[in-house]
Amino acid sequence: MKELKTDILVIGAGSGGLSVAAGAAQMGADVILLEGHKMGGDCLNFGCVPSKALIASGKMAYGQAHSAPFGVADVVPQVDYAAAKDHVQGVIAQIEPMDSQERFEGFGVKVIREFGTFLSPTQVQAGENVITARRVVIATGSSPLVPPIPGLDSVPFYTNETIFDLKEKPDHLLIIGGGPIGMEMAQAHIRLGCKVTVIEGAKALGKDDPEAAALILETLRAEGVDIQEQAMVAQIRGSAGAVEVVTQNGDIFAGTHLLMAAGRKANVERLNLEAAGIDRTRTGIKVDDALRTTNRKVYAIGDVAGGLQFTHVAAYHAGIIIRSALFGLPSKAKTAHIPWATYTDPELAQVGLTEAQARDQHGDATEVARFDYHHNDRAISERKTKGFIKVMVVKGRPVGATIVGHQAGELINLWSLALANNLKMGQIAAMVSPYPTIGELNKRVAGAYFSPRLFENQTVKRVVRFVQRWIP
Repeated sequence: MKELKTDILVIGAGSGGLSVAAGAAQMGADVILLEGHKMGGDCLNFGCVPSKALIASGKMAYGQAHSAPFGVADVVPQVDYAAAKDHVQGVIAQIEPMDSQERFEGFGVKVIREFGTFLSPTQVQAGENVITARRVVIATGSSPLVPPIPGLDSVPFYTNETIFDLKEKPDHLLIIGGGPIGMEMAQAHIRLGCKVTVIEGAKALGKDDPEAAALILETLRAEGVDIQEQAMVAQIRGSAGAVEVVTQNGDIFAGTHLLMAAGRKANVERLNLEAAGIDRTRTGIKVDDALRTTNRKVYAIGDVAGGLQFTHVAAYHAGIIIRSALFGLPSKAKTAHIPWATYTDPELAQVGLTEAQARDQHGDATEVARFDYHHNDRAISERKTKGFIKVMVVKGRPVGATIVGHQAGELINLWSLALANNLKMGQIAAMVSPYPTIGELNKRVAGAYFSPRLFENQTVKRVVRFVQRWIP
């Protein structure tokens, strides 16, 4: 065994782990980074990047078939599914160097391509190396949850870790799970010429605002996606090219390929957390507000910490660790300003409280400002008028925003900024947006919040009449 010592040991080279390693090394710390699989983690190789690339292929196909309203004749798109997957791999390859071992070694990070396992509260083994670190950061992420459904072990299926390697276009893709991953893949595949059935045991997009989710589901159904809700899976049977999903109420859905999109589970199995004195929860590793585990020298960030499972959360957590572990500064992770988006077309984005959550927490103090896409001139010009933005406001400050529509994932950035900095609606209203832009929706919804106060307020009208009468 080879013994190593370091200031910071990072286990996992996904978004969070890479950010900690790069930041710490460039600020002068001695850093070792462990990765037993692929540099870049799930996001680059199996998640955010490939899914958005495949979605982009689907959008191009859909655009060809729906261009007549713009004066361009519709055509039947000639989809080459294998070439679309080549596009996905090309996108990954273009981004890959940013997450490469060579780049991080250039920062001064010692990269060891092995999984890490705790031997004790202070030591981690990685291959032939035994590493002692002043601080350890667990950033091992998550992987697809595969429920123990009877028959699944004898039927071929895909997850987000394998679906992007599939080059043969599925005739009929069955998707178990109606969350964001399931909905994104459903729309991408229906647009690329597959039949698609989504089987969801509860409510599809059930964690999102119901009104916004309903608009997405309506759109996908109109495009041909068969979405079955309240359909608990009881059994899976069949073979390659002929798969059947049987629900508890006896319905049978037949297809050629099966994608499991039933959620995620934290990657903790290899870590031997017990040896390090680190407690687990049902969803991951137990951490406090500073992201420390029950072993005070060990932090956990990103998906493995058991909270919100988004790449940008892992990157945000990395900043918390840099301030705490490198500079000894008190730093706590917050969630109120963390946005998320589902990249269907139209998109669905959320930050802070939904309308229902705001009313539960703040009662009658909650005001909801709303503005619809069909009043936005840029949306009209591009025929993207489906959708709305609504902002939940308490005592003049936004506490949440829900956006469903074109570029919702871009628009939500402003409301994350507002929540992170405790801004008032007046400060949003003071913003000037270039005309015509989709971004103008953010200013207009702030205007919608103030409109009743200005145009329906009798005191305001009396003041205006007085000024007009007496001021020359």
